[in-house]
Amino acid sequence: MSLSLSGRMPLSRSLSVTSLSGLDDWTEELDLEDAVLFEIAWEVANKVGGIYTVIQTKARLTAEEWGENYFLVGPYMESNVRTQVELIEPPSQAVKRTIDNMNSAGCKVHFGRWLIEGSPYVVLIDVGFTAWSLDRWKNELWDSCGIGMPWFDREANDAVLFGFLTAWFLGEFAAQCDKPPHILAHFHEWLAGLGLVLCRQRQLPVATIFTTHATLLGRYLCAANIDFYNNLSNFNVDKEAGDRQIYHRYCLERAAAHCAHIFTTVSQITAIEAEHLLKRKPDVVTPNGLNVKKFSATHEFQNLHAHSKARIQEFVRGHFYGQLDFNLDKSVFLFIAGRYEFCNKGADIFLEALARLNYLLRVKNSDVTVIAFFIMPARTNNFNVESLKGQAVRKQLWDTAQTVKEKFGKKLYESLLVGQLPDVSKMLDKEDFTMMKRAIFSTQRQCQPPICTHNMLDDGSDPILNSLRRIGLFNSSADRVKVIFHPEFLSSTSPLLPMDYEEFVRGCHLGVFPSYYEPWGYTPAECTVMGIPSISTNLSGFGCFMEEHIADPSAYGVYILDRRYRSVDESCNQLTSFLLQFCQQSRRQRIIQRNRTERLSDLLDWRYLGRYYISARYTALATAFPDTYCYEPQDPTSVSASVCLTSKFRIQGLYWPYAASALECLLTQPHAVTKRLKTV
Repeated sequence: MSLSLSGRMPLSRSLSVTSLSGLDDWTEELDLEDAVLFEIAWEVANKVGGIYTVIQTKARLTAEEWGENYFLVGPYMESNVRTQVELIEPPSQAVKRTIDNMNSAGCKVHFGRWLIEGSPYVVLIDVGFTAWSLDRWKNELWDSCGIGMPWFDREANDAVLFGFLTAWFLGEFAAQCDKPPHILAHFHEWLAGLGLVLCRQRQLPVATIFTTHATLLGRYLCAANIDFYNNLSNFNVDKEAGDRQIYHRYCLERAAAHCAHIFTTVSQITAIEAEHLLKRKPDVVTPNGLNVKKFSATHEFQNLHAHSKARIQEFVRGHFYGQLDFNLDKSVFLFIAGRYEFCNKGADIFLEALARLNYLLRVKNSDVTVIAFFIMPARTNNFNVESLKGQAVRKQLWDTAQTVKEKFGKKLYESLLVGQLPDVSKMLDKEDFTMMKRAIFSTQRQCQPPICTHNMLDDGSDPILNSLRRIGLFNSSADRVKVIFHPEFLSSTSPLLPMDYEEFVRGCHLGVFPSYYEPWGYTPAECTVMGIPSISTNLSGFGCFMEEHIADPSAYGVYILDRRYRSVDESCNQLTSFLLQFCQQSRRQRIIQRNRTERLSDLLDWRYLGRYYISARYTALATAFPDTYCYEPQDPTSVSASVCLTSKFRIQGLYWPYAASALECLLTQPHAVTKRLKTV
């Protein structure tokens, strides 16, 4: 059976569409009946970072493609399993025998379904139960691979245990199959990478893929305020890793990248980084996607924005009680969210831009107020008392107003019933006025509204708070820019801001993510899917992806900040310009922009970006099993031959995504993979 991947993925940038949903689905498939896919990651049913989002959102599409032959492999975490996994008996006899044999040999392996979209099978391995083998496996790793692991690095110890157990599982599964299987194992990140190295070292019949979502050394170097991208080719990688005491981790990551049949990464910017730091060019770039849920009517997501914005406004009323001297209807909500990596995430440049924006708004006597939220988890011990008091005062004022309103409404109703015009001066009695005066008195405060909603454990060394002290943003009445630092992930059960992250994003006007190091960047992608404009950079995978596929990203609510070819001061001025331009938009202009932003969501749907993963898998099968799967590169087909579009799907500025890679110019051609049965 012949499969042409190029038949649905044209390379030409001349194709433009308003909605990728107008394109035909990619229905051609490889016969995968005798192939089994294992996807291995530390974040399977274990939320730690962005890889969890990648695997969770991609699972439905992969399960549809592979069916009963798709298994996720991750660590067993009892607290997560209780709420996320349904433990069941394996449907495959080979998997059941594999798990039984490992359990009888002293391991603890569980099988179940992950309770997410697609309900994929999961194999969960308890690494702590086998910790008694750690020293023996470390010695084996040194003898066979020359990689030494220190005793004090707990995360690396987990990687060793997880890697050996994963390789053991794959080897046992291959032995338990009735006929020689075609196993495809996809490993994510260095924590799972040792399993790949051991599979190749033991010559197991497994096709392997290794995906790095961010290089270890790249993250450390960027956090050290080094001119990273201009010195990529000059780093002594062994020395840099050793100086940061991560040489053993770096060795695992580099070994996995070199041992894999197919090496992939999530963006072109990270592909360049991996080529220099890991010394191998990625074969395929696999952009991260999301499960896009389209509304039947375009106004529905606007209604969700209005509802969520009203809830944020209620929080702001309480936070700024006593000094609420600005119009909330003319307020703009900005936010930055993610790991607390002050420089990598661009919080430093965002704060500087806010200070400059504050000056410009004050000079122009603008009536717009900007409220910037920083949602970054830090070390805290409790909620700030002043923040809690603000929400209590707001609730008390609301209850007072409701009580007076009910009494006023009842008297008005009775007056109208008897056919008399009410005497407004007699509608409220002395008790009502006393109640209202008490409420007004309770709103008096002698201090500025707090910046941080929690008590920081070490606020004297906190980079965000220190920067705010330096630039002088203290939420004073004269400032047109207010700052709220929420050093905890959002939760719908919080007594301060009872909203989950998705609700909060929908209620904001603009997401600001001026990252210096961001291999992909799920936060701006999530904004785009929800129809919220965002600011990204040309050093993030998402920013490069959008800049590459959209002629004028800012027209669609995706502002791309230049942090590659401009100085820090110039980038800060550009960010300030973006923010000022956004603040000067009318409400109608923002509504129109949100509509345009939401139209880009199809570009980020796994239904389309998932085919890059499909290409990588088929290439790995063809590389590992050349007698069964034949890999035949083909020239890209023309646009007209690839897909036929009607005029309603044409608009200038939005291009269909094409397969990307770091080979040579970091672009790869689509491939055709054919499968044939081995002939005797």
